[in-house]
Order: sequence, then structure tokens, then C-alpha cells
Amino acid sequence: MINFTFVTLFKSLISHYFEDSILKNAILKNLISIEFVNPRDFSSDKFKRVDDYQSGGGAGLLLKPEPLSKALKSIKQAKPDAYMIFTLPCGKPFKQIDAKRLSSKKEIVLVSGRYEGIDERVVEKYADEIFSIGDFILTGGELASMCISDAISRYVPNVLGNRESLNGESFENFLLEPPLFTKPNDFENSKVIKEYLKGNHAKIHALKNRLSICKTEYFRPDLYAKYKSKRKLEENR
Repeated sequence: MINFTFVTLFKSLISHYFEDSILKNAILKNLISIEFVNPRDFSSDKFKRVDDYQSGGGAGLLLKPEPLSKALKSIKQAKPDAYMIFTLPCGKPFKQIDAKRLSSKKEIVLVSGRYEGIDERVVEKYADEIFSIGDFILTGGELASMCISDAISRYVPNVLGNRESLNGESFENFLLEPPLFTKPNDFENSKVIKEYLKGNHAKIHALKNRLSICKTEYFRPDLYAKYKSKRKLEENR
């Protein structure tokens, strides 16, 4: 079981995501749990302000160090083993391999930035890892925190109805999934690949692997280059 603690000023942006479908069932089965900590509750300001102007000038406000630091300190005191992840544009790209690795953690804290960001001193003191979900800027880190927690949750045993659905997913071994189809076999004059329907699983597997390679080369040449390098290393062993 993994417990996710979301540190955010806006609980409702995240909480609704866990009220349906797979993640709702995971909570009901006690496979994952979620908590929320609001830095505003730790502000000593009478108006509960948590942001301030940047030192040295600059557009946009920053989350102040005091309220956020107090919030994270309270979490660490209650959960010494909590693994703290900050979602910031400067972070390394979050990958499937990270989701798989982090699924072994029991307590994960996801800190969502807001406004122009977070006072750097808090990041340096508390962050175990910093992740970005892409080279673009959002209004806050909540979406990134949701993406990361969703990806991790899928690797928790029994969260997915069929554990085998994790096998052969996109980004495993640097390849995208091959083209996939369902019924009807003929939809608007477009047909399912014949080999998929013949029941020869060895041939289907081989075909899907070839199509996966082709799809990766076309859509993600960066991943395809990594795949080719990996294969070359394996062949030279």
C-alpha cells in the first residue's frame, strides 16, 4: 500500500480525480490512500498569506519559505520515511521507469508549486527528487502531482484488474505499443489487421513487435535511437 500526501493550496483540484474509476477502487480496497496538507494552515500571517514578491525583483509571486517549510516539517515528524517529490519545471523528466521504481515506496509526498514557484531554500532542504512532466508551464503543480501519483499507482499490486496489462506498455524497453484494435473487425471500411484474427499467438506477437518498432521510429525517433543502441549493446555481449 502507498499513501500519497499532496501538499497543495487547492485540495479540490486533486481530490476529485480519485473519486471515480480505477483509483477510487484502489482506495476502497486499501491499496492506496491519499491525504492533503495545505501550507496556508501553517501561515502565521493573519490573512493566511503564503506568497510574497521575489527578492531582487521579477514578475510573479513566490510561495514563501515559512508556511511551506512548516508544513513539510510536520509531515516529516509524523512520517520520517516520507519520500518528498517536488513538481517543478527544472526537474528531470518523469519516466515510466520512475513510476515503477517509486511504487516500492510506502509514503510519498507530492509538493505542488504555485504562482511563480517555490522559494529555492525549501526545495534544497526538503526535496528527495524533483520531476517535470514536460517542457511547458502550468498554472500550478497539481496536474503534475496527479500524473505522477496515477502512474505510480498502476504498479501497486492489484490496482489494475489485469496485472498483465502492464506488460508491453509504451515506453517499456524504449518502444511504443503497437496498433491495437477491438470489435467490430470492419469499421467504416477499415479492417483489423488480418494476422491479429488468426489465433496464432506466436505470429501475432512477432507482428506486434515489428509494428511497435515501426511506430516508435515514426512517432518517437528519440526513443527509437535508444532502442537501437540497447539492441546493439545486447548483440555485442
